[in-house]
Amino acid sequence: MPDRITTPSCEYNPNQLLDTLIARLHLKNDAGLSRALDVARPILGGIRHGTLGVGVWLLQRMAEISDLSISDLRQLMGDQRSRLRVMAARAIPRTSVT
Repeated sequence: MPDRITTPSCEYNPNQLLDTLIARLHLKNDAGLSRALDVARPILGGIRHGTLGVGVWLLQRMAEISDLSISDLRQLMGDQRSRLRVMAARAIPRTSVT
């Protein structure tokens, strides 16, 4: 089991997470990380620029390839929430019954 990851900063910064994964997996850049994660390169670019968030499915894939726990990955990006909640999309909007 890997040692606990500590972050120098408490603010939300997904770039730190991506940079740590690149270093840990001995990759050159985001293109290599996108191939390792099986995601399109623009997804990582969107995460770096703040237009996309790190979703649960991506965190799970990162945990699979890096042997880090999801809580360690969340700590790396500065996520301070005690729980990660997944909201199911409502297929049919709620209507009032009268």
